[in-house]
Amino acid sequence: MKAGLDNQQISSYLKDKAAHSAHAIKAQAHTTKEHAKSTVKNYMVAEDSTAPVGTSSNPSYQIYTVANAITFCRLILTFIFLVLFISRTNRILAFICYMIAAVTDFLDGQVARRTQTVSWLGKIMDPIMDRVLLATGVLGLVITEEIPVWIAVFVILRDTVMACGALILQRYQRRPLDVIYIGKIATACLMFGFCDALFGSPYVHGLGLYNLEFLPGINAQSVPLGMFFIYVGIVFSSVAAITYIMQGLKIMRSKH
Repeated sequence: MKAGLDNQQISSYLKDKAAHSAHAIKAQAHTTKEHAKSTVKNYMVAEDSTAPVGTSSNPSYQIYTVANAITFCRLILTFIFLVLFISRTNRILAFICYMIAAVTDFLDGQVARRTQTVSWLGKIMDPIMDRVLLATGVLGLVITEEIPVWIAVFVILRDTVMACGALILQRYQRRPLDVIYIGKIATACLMFGFCDALFGSPYVHGLGLYNLEFLPGINAQSVPLGMFFIYVGIVFSSVAAITYIMQGLKIMRSKH
C-alpha cells in the first residue's frame, strides 16, 4: 500500500513538473513572439506619420502593389538568368534577363513613388533583391570559372558584414548611415564590371604586371574589359566598408 502511495506521489510529481515545464516553454515562446513583434514594429516606424500613406516618409503595409510585383519579377528573372547562364544554353538570353532584372531595380522604386504605393515590404525586399541579383551574377561567373573564387568571397563577405552591421546599428539609431560617394562609385564599378563580364565582350589583353593566376588581367591573361572595373570597385568598396564601420563604431561609442 505504501509502495502504491509512493508511486502515486511520484506520478503526481512528474505530472506537475511536466505541466510547469510546458507552462514555462509556452511563456518563453510568447515572450519571444512579442519581442519579435516589437522589433518589427520599431523598425517599421514612419519618418513622418503626418505624411500621406504610401510615400517614402510614411510607407503603407500593402503587399499586392505593382511595385512589389515588379520586385518579385526581378527575383524570377534572376533565377532564370542563373539557370540559362550556368547551363550555357543561351548566353545572350541570360544576359538580357539579367539586364532586365537590373533595370527593374530602378523601375519599381519609380512606380512606387509616382503612384504613392511605397510599402514596407518593398523597402525591405528592394535592398535584399539588389544583393541577390549581384550575388547571382557573381555566382554564375564563378561556376563557369570566368572570375576567381576570391572575388565572389569578397562580395558575399562584404554584403554579410554590412548587413550585420546595419542590424547592430539599429539598436543605437533607426536612421541608417548615409551612402557615401565612394560607396556609390564602388557599386557602379562592380555592377558595370560584372555585367560586362557576363556579356563576355570586349576582351582586352592582360597587363602582364604580375604572373599571378588569381589576378586575371593583371597577369598576361586576356579578360573582358569589365574585369578591370571589378578590381577598381573592390578597392573603392573596401575603403567604403572601412568608412562605414568607423562611422558605426563612432555612433555606438557616442550612445554609451
